[in-house]
Amino acid sequence: MDRIQIPREEFAQRVQNAAAKIRERGLDALIVNGSEADYANTRYFSNFWPLFERCGVAISANGDVALLVGPESQIFAADFGVIEKIFVLHEYRESANPAYPEIKFNTFNEAFRAIGVSGQKLRIGVAAWLDTNVVVMEGIKTAFPEAEIVRSDDIMVELRSIKSDNEVACLREAARITHIATQEVIKAARPGMTELQLVGIAQKTIYEHGAEYEGLPMYCFSQKSTKHAISRSSYREIKMGDIVQLNLSAKVNGYSPSIGMPISMGKLSDKKRRLVEFCLEAHMWTEKQIKAGRVAMDIAKDFKKLFEERGFGENYFYGPCHGLGMIEVEAPWMETISDYVLKKNMTFQIDTFAMGSDFGLRWEKPIVVTEEGCEMLCPEQIGKIYELEF
Repeated sequence: MDRIQIPREEFAQRVQNAAAKIRERGLDALIVNGSEADYANTRYFSNFWPLFERCGVAISANGDVALLVGPESQIFAADFGVIEKIFVLHEYRESANPAYPEIKFNTFNEAFRAIGVSGQKLRIGVAAWLDTNVVVMEGIKTAFPEAEIVRSDDIMVELRSIKSDNEVACLREAARITHIATQEVIKAARPGMTELQLVGIAQKTIYEHGAEYEGLPMYCFSQKSTKHAISRSSYREIKMGDIVQLNLSAKVNGYSPSIGMPISMGKLSDKKRRLVEFCLEAHMWTEKQIKAGRVAMDIAKDFKKLFEERGFGENYFYGPCHGLGMIEVEAPWMETISDYVLKKNMTFQIDTFAMGSDFGLRWEKPIVVTEEGCEMLCPEQIGKIYELEF
């Protein structure tokens, strides 16, 4: 069966694209780090998603590449990844901090020599700065005490912001699966169920329809917990009259769009309806603003102004969009200080969140920027207000 995925040759081209940027910045090499939770930058080159342990990718200015893994991941990485040169470094071990006294580890020096980088007075870029822990950074500095370490997150943002047709296809397929799961959860939702029971229905559905994993910890929040901008579902029992916030996401080859909407257990009160309808209006307004050539901060400023002019300034928290790709939230965000220009094949989640006095809600969907506007990646428009009767 043909499966929608990133072809091996595209991973190889990504390494060469990175090497060109390494040369532009006068670097000798780039180290990109990741973990089970924040795997996107390393999987972007390697297709390897670690478990328990950390991992890294080292790329030289001449376009050679090595995968850096912890002591239990060598065979795992060879089976799942697309990078042939694999080095086992103690710095990438799991948080239980085992010593592994019987294992002979590789070093950063050995990995660098294997990709054609030698010497000590190097300029080494480190990307995924927030995902580079102290142990890894100390290991790099110990191996290369005379090196200049350069923060290089911008390289990864530039590489990942504009998606290939294969990436868009993965996002579209994941959104298709997510849409099916959303409809199944809505059909099953009843007062008396717990938030986690709804999550179980969503998980079952995404795997049945071809997802490799959840794209995010599934959101099924009820009433009070809907005010959480980010959170986890719980054993909270859903009650009649509650607003339930759904944000579901399936992952396909690492790509993780989400679909979000509020549903009501029974008719919405007038107070809730007012905020739900305005938030939907702001969501649809945002969709109409997105187009290649627009400056991101102009949209963000006008979005905030919309809340204020309509009398919902106190309900504003953030918005209107964040980047989308291998993790459901990735750079770049669309904020009031974002001076970048939207370009064709940039992908975003239109994420419209509003907070009331005792509840919150979010309308959310994945889109891809086009020359004329934007195209939804989910099969149907997000916007129906569900008031479930029992």
